[in-house]
Amino acid sequence: MAREDDRMYVDGNGQLRERKLGYDELYPGHIPTSTLQKVLLSIGSAGMSLLDPSRDDMIATLGETTGTWALRSIKEKMEADPTGQRILTEQPVINTNTVSIDYLGSLPEGTFGKKYWHFLSKNGFSPDARLPIHFVDDPELKYVMLRYRQVHDLFHSVLGMPPHMLGEVAVKWVEALQTGLPMCALGALFGPLRLGPKHTKKYLETYLPWAIRNGQNAKFLMAVYWEEHWEDDLETLRQELNIEPPPIIASKS
Repeated sequence: MAREDDRMYVDGNGQLRERKLGYDELYPGHIPTSTLQKVLLSIGSAGMSLLDPSRDDMIATLGETTGTWALRSIKEKMEADPTGQRILTEQPVINTNTVSIDYLGSLPEGTFGKKYWHFLSKNGFSPDARLPIHFVDDPELKYVMLRYRQVHDLFHSVLGMPPHMLGEVAVKWVEALQTGLPMCALGALFGPLRLGPKHTKKYLETYLPWAIRNGQNAKFLMAVYWEEHWEDDLETLRQELNIEPPPIIASKS
């Protein structure tokens, strides 16, 4: 049982507040964990993620408990880029309070925003569905992880990859090569094991080489201010970011 004085803290404005059990004042929702606890959470969440890839909560936990070094590297790369610096300073978030889905739907066909709208509408997704961060022990890295989580569907959109297993594995390869996040590498390496013979052939012959080329050659996608490109022509944006267009078989999936 926590003592009464352990449950009270002084916030940045000098106000005495009650700490919610299991959380601390590092940032709202932060759950402090020891190294051992992170290791156990990583093992458990990795196992559950492999058994059931639909468990977003387990994938999120795995990303947070194993991603510290990769998040630092991502932050350094963003700091080295003028646009990345601005993203870190302004810390934009993507949800239905900041992005009008109706506006995206009103954009002309062929624009990046319209592509994202189609991705959300066709698959029943919402930018509000992304889970909050709990286990990252640095407020600045917490935002980097949140940003990665919120732009994941934008990666799908600009890469032209549907959210089926084949498309998800391809996106994970791009993300793994660009971010170094262990969670992405795990998905890239073990995701293909769930593919059938037909899709495995497509993956090895087409999707994998395409994803590796994009992961290595594209502009650092975490340093793109995606919210400023809604009205851009999708093909022109891909050229600017040095993204190779998706395979024809992917666009028909």
